Amino acid sequence: MPTLVLVRHGQSLWNQENRFTGLVDVPLTDQGRQEARRAAEALSGMTFDVAYTSALIRAQETLSILLDALGQQVPTIRDAALNERNYGDLQGLNKADAAKRWGAAQIKEWRRSFDVPPPNGESLEMTAERVLPFYERAIAGDLRLGKNVLVVAHGNSNRSLVMKLDNLTGEQVVGLELATGVPLIYEMSPDGEVLSKRTASP
Repeated sequence: MPTLVLVRHGQSLWNQENRFTGLVDVPLTDQGRQEARRAAEALSGMTFDVAYTSALIRAQETLSILLDALGQQVPTIRDAALNERNYGDLQGLNKADAAKRWGAAQIKEWRRSFDVPPPNGESLEMTAERVLPFYERAIAGDLRLGKNVLVVAHGNSNRSLVMKLDNLTGEQVVGLELATGVPLIYEMSPDGEVLSKRTASP
């Protein structure tokens, strides 16, 4: 049976600085690189046929470290459909400073509602509207071919995938937290149904 593994990239510099990152291309921290190596330990013994990642360096670097640690070279597809949610005018701002500017309640609504976007940015709903067609078109196609697939992306693009795989509502998914560098492993049926799910730990 095919396996799908989702990994959120390791800690980035702006994760560390508590900034809204979104589409800004920032690198991993040393901790983020260590998280990628720990993810590889958690996936020890698994083999992959294809990997997917976003157009952003923090996801690509996490994937590269992970595959190197596993000793695997696989075809890799990079696509902006898997990019992090666009936080618009919030990008680059420290989250505490943003709360002072707009108010904590407004920031919470932008971050934790399903369909309310920040100014000039994307809601989680809008993020899912680009992630899920790509999943159906590309990732699900590889799973139907029996391939083991590794996806290294971002908090909100991966949340969109989990929403579909776990049959969550928009209200349920906004409360979902995905830790950096922690693999989620889905055992899939050939027709794309989820047979089991677990979190991997080294």
